[in-house]
Amino acid sequence: MPKKVSSVIVPYATYLRVYEPLAAFPEPERGHWTRYARRPDRPSYQDELRRALADLLPTPPVPVPVHESADAFVVEVDGVVCVCPWRTRLRGWQALGDLAEELPPPVLDAVLPPLVRHQATQDYERWLARNPDARPWIRTATWQVPLNWFVLVGDEERRYDKASGDDPPMLRYRTPMVQARRRVARALRALKDAMDDGPLIEGLVDVGRWLEEFHPRSLVELDYGGLVHVVPAGELEDDHSAADVAAGIEALRTGDGAAAGEAYGRLVERWRSVRDRRSAN
Repeated sequence: MPKKVSSVIVPYATYLRVYEPLAAFPEPERGHWTRYARRPDRPSYQDELRRALADLLPTPPVPVPVHESADAFVVEVDGVVCVCPWRTRLRGWQALGDLAEELPPPVLDAVLPPLVRHQATQDYERWLARNPDARPWIRTATWQVPLNWFVLVGDEERRYDKASGDDPPMLRYRTPMVQARRRVARALRALKDAMDDGPLIEGLVDVGRWLEEFHPRSLVELDYGGLVHVVPAGELEDDHSAADVAAGIEALRTGDGAAAGEAYGRLVERWRSVRDRRSAN
């Protein structure tokens, strides 16, 4: 079991992760992950969040770690060890860019002063010039699971564990990379035949390109993460969003507009309640 750094729960973030087999990594990185996978005390996603938030406490804050993380998430599938490197520094730079689009300028300046952001941007540009092919193994969203993520997985791959003792509930999907890519291609064909370009198609094209960067024997994981701490257990247990997305896309493919509308309505209603909780906070 991973060792807990703290019992404090950091909620609200959801994740799309890619786990690559050790063979996908060049040496000496492969050796590092091979040794790392044997560790009995690997940290959890909550530990990763706590460390990132702790960097925002100093004055001035540290929006991006000075050094790249040497941690990863590890799973074993059919005897093959697969790892998902945190790459916290790279993701921090990317999140900093997204933050400018999400927060009003006065709020952004209060959270991260312009000088701090400018320095981080310069650091990222210099780093990217040396690492032009870099990409994260993890995508993160807050207070939602983007609809295009659900396209990658199937309801039969859903796993829901109720809260037990000190263990919180868990809701996640895992699917082979080849299956995720196949679903993206099918969905794009159906969506492009049924509608004009829009956010759903654009998001699906983007995530499809991201998946192409990884080893074909990788594993894709959609994890509700900290969102399970703010959604009532009954709603989590009844949440079959991947099935609704699949039903909607199949209905579009067959020209059944009414069925597609019903599937979309279920999704809107389910995720509206999550947005309402966000507003309440």
